Amino acid sequence: MNIDWVTMVGTVGATASVASFTPQAWKIIRERSTEGLSLAMFALTCLAFAAWTTFGVMKGEWTLIVPNAICLVFALFIFGMIALPARKTEEIAETLDPES
Repeated sequence: MNIDWVTMVGTVGATASVASFTPQAWKIIRERSTEGLSLAMFALTCLAFAAWTTFGVMKGEWTLIVPNAICLVFALFIFGMIALPARKTEEIAETLDPES
């Protein structure tokens, strides 16, 4: 059996990138707060994922497009939740998870 190490490393990296945003997004929803998060950092993160997604589209590489597009969605969600007034952040979080 021949293992494609490049694909394996890329898959691990893509999976880790996508998974890394899930806990932060869920914490915002659960705690109804973005206190302590940097708007500038998430703006740069959104720019980076948008650039990587665009690069993937330009090269026609689905292995770049899919994980970076998913990460972009998570980063945009977090960026939006930080940018919104606290009252609106709480309303959205309540809509997404009314039990918390």
